[in-house]
Amino acid sequence: MQPKTYGYVRVSTKDQHTDRQESAMREAGISPAQIYTDKLSGKNFDRPAYQQLLKKMKPGDTLFVKSIDRLGRNYEDIQTQWRIITKERHCDIVVMDMPLLDTREGKDRTGIFIADLVLQILSYVAETERENILSRQAEGIAAAKARGVKFGPRPKQKPANYPEVVSLWKTSSISARQAAKELGVSCKTFQKWVCMPF
Repeated sequence: MQPKTYGYVRVSTKDQHTDRQESAMREAGISPAQIYTDKLSGKNFDRPAYQQLLKKMKPGDTLFVKSIDRLGRNYEDIQTQWRIITKERHCDIVVMDMPLLDTREGKDRTGIFIADLVLQILSYVAETERENILSRQAEGIAAAKARGVKFGPRPKQKPANYPEVVSLWKTSSISARQAAKELGVSCKTFQKWVCMPF
């Protein structure tokens, strides 16, 4: 069977664009049908498209990724997946932004040593960058909270008839369920309002 060439594209969130990576894959001559895309964090390899791709790959196939951090951002996991693809599946990997990471070239001992060394450095950098991003996010959230910024959904506004409905409920003229219905909210929301009036 003729060896196949695949492309793997990853962005961290659903609203990020994959155009730049897909364009690079097409320029490398990879068919759109052979490009697998995940819109998930690179913290681990539990990603549907990546797992599907791994099952498809046969000895002699080649996997293209735009950069090492598109493959993943966890140092040990990148090393493990690299070993699975190259040593266990006997496939090649091409990291397009780093020509030294092209297992089709330099199959001698020196070439393999250099590729392994570069891989270790780049996967370490990818994980460190992920840790820095998480750290900056945590610092930003803490600073925002210190400034009084509230996170999460906005609390529901009480309707104009809230005081009279609460009065009826307090005098047992209506039940909490009836009061909630009258206000157009769930019973849980009504109970929250009367427990925390402010």
